[in-house]
Amino acid sequence: MELFNLLFLALGFLTFGANAQFGFFDQMFGGGGGGHHHQQHQQQQNVRSDSSWYQAQYENAPCSNYLCPGTLSCVHFPHHCPCAWDQVEDKVELGQGIAVCASKGGYKEGETLKKIELARKGLL
Repeated sequence: MELFNLLFLALGFLTFGANAQFGFFDQMFGGGGGGHHHQQHQQQQNVRSDSSWYQAQYENAPCSNYLCPGTLSCVHFPHHCPCAWDQVEDKVELGQGIAVCASKGGYKEGETLKKIELARKGLL
């Protein structure tokens, strides 16, 4: 039994020595075994769930005219603001400097504009 404990202890020292030695070389030459390497692959954090991040972006955006709140685009007039997702949205100007972006929703070309116009007239 004493011989078994002695062998087990010797094996433990050999394993510890090998790990320490290879860990040193990994860290020294940029290998994957060192702790520094693992710190570089930490998961990126999500954007905060409150509006402070967006407000900071808005406040720091340089614009001498009108800064569009939805896209942070700098335009001359509010109704010139582009839609954030122009691939899937149509922009409709309602008059008096008001424009809205509405989902194309799979309708035919110009169908969104027609539906909004009908709604404005109270026919939809």
